[in-house]
Amino acid sequence: MVMDEDVGKTNDVERTQRTEVVYPTKTSASDMAIISQVPPLNLSSSHQGKTNHLFTTKDKGSVIVKMNKTFSSLRKSLVLPLHVHIRTLQSFSKYNAQAASALQEERKKPTYQDDNEYADMDWDNLGFGLTPADYMYVMKCSKDGEFTKGELSRFGNIQLSPSAGVLNYGQAIYEGTKVYRKENGKLLLFRPDHNAVRMELGAERMLMPSPSVDQFVDAVKQTAFANKRWVPPSGKGSLYIRPLLMGSGPVLGLAPAPEYTFIVYASPVGNYFKEGTAALNLYVEEEYVRAAPGGAGGVKSITNYAPVLKALSRAKSRGFSDILYLDAVKKKYLEEASSCNVFVVKGRTISTPATNGTILEGITRKSVMEIASDQGYKVVEKAVHVDEVMDADEVFCTGTAVGVAPVGTITYQDKRIRYETGDESVCQKLRSVLVGIQTGTIEDTKGWVTCIN
Repeated sequence: MVMDEDVGKTNDVERTQRTEVVYPTKTSASDMAIISQVPPLNLSSSHQGKTNHLFTTKDKGSVIVKMNKTFSSLRKSLVLPLHVHIRTLQSFSKYNAQAASALQEERKKPTYQDDNEYADMDWDNLGFGLTPADYMYVMKCSKDGEFTKGELSRFGNIQLSPSAGVLNYGQAIYEGTKVYRKENGKLLLFRPDHNAVRMELGAERMLMPSPSVDQFVDAVKQTAFANKRWVPPSGKGSLYIRPLLMGSGPVLGLAPAPEYTFIVYASPVGNYFKEGTAALNLYVEEEYVRAAPGGAGGVKSITNYAPVLKALSRAKSRGFSDILYLDAVKKKYLEEASSCNVFVVKGRTISTPATNGTILEGITRKSVMEIASDQGYKVVEKAVHVDEVMDADEVFCTGTAVGVAPVGTITYQDKRIRYETGDESVCQKLRSVLVGIQTGTIEDTKGWVTCIN
């Protein structure tokens, strides 16, 4: 065996951080076969340049093996046959690849901050724009319809086939819920089990498998807790949680996707409308409709929202906050706004359009109806004629994103009607109770909120 003269010089080896071994020129065919099978190391980009592994030939078949000094223990065993060294190096190669992979996985895991730590945000000027929180939750569903265990990862782009069901046929539904921070730092989640049930109903309508209620709630809780530094201080807003179920598998002909992905991500938000808590100005839309009987208007399908954009954009260009849609058949009965339910107040009676398949059964809507009943109001679900709206004392909107928002004016056929607003309004009284329960300033006797920390 011939050794490179640098091998015996410890200082030189440490200085160059490598060991060189020259094997004799008479390398057996079997040993050369082993050499040819040694795979190159596949390290992450963050480690490139820090290690120096190289196989090459020198003179008449001799092999130079350059290794990081971490493997300098090999110097003590150079008298072993060549194939032993090669197999040892194969083990090191495998070890490095596994170590790099493990490091990459470790970086994906959430690191939980102190309860009092906040993200660097201007909490006094939150709107309803996307500010992605640190982590998202991802869970896959196989062809057998069973969802595998999901996991948290850093928020980022996802990979989809151009022929994914969601991209070609709109096979997807989503939900929305919020996390609030109490003054003592506790984080409260509002009725996530109801979102889970609504997703199950929506998935059935869109012919999709759905996470179970427990899987859904667990995913929302994990996402909220991992992103707790993004929950605004008490009274400054909330952390909006967006669960999304989509057909991610490839499909060409019109058919259900072969694979589904469930994702939960989050963003801190303030008021939905630019008016903040000020009263809204609505416009009754007569040309376009939001949903038709027998369609998917009663579920939170993504296909329900893009079609409203044209009418909404036109109304906003005229100075209105949002649109009130009428029924698709007679165009005389109130349905809902672009992204929220509607209530009409006349005396001690509060009416709201019945959920008959064209109107989304909102969770905030349901909660407000129960609060109103507790306060002695007569709550009625029925077909609400547009003339009743124009004759009402008050009108207000409800939704996860909008909360409980007062309506100041409604314009219908060039006629504008003004409504009661202010601290003594029915809307404000109901909103105060709901927000109090959501934020923990009012005792939750209904079991609507869940503390996640």
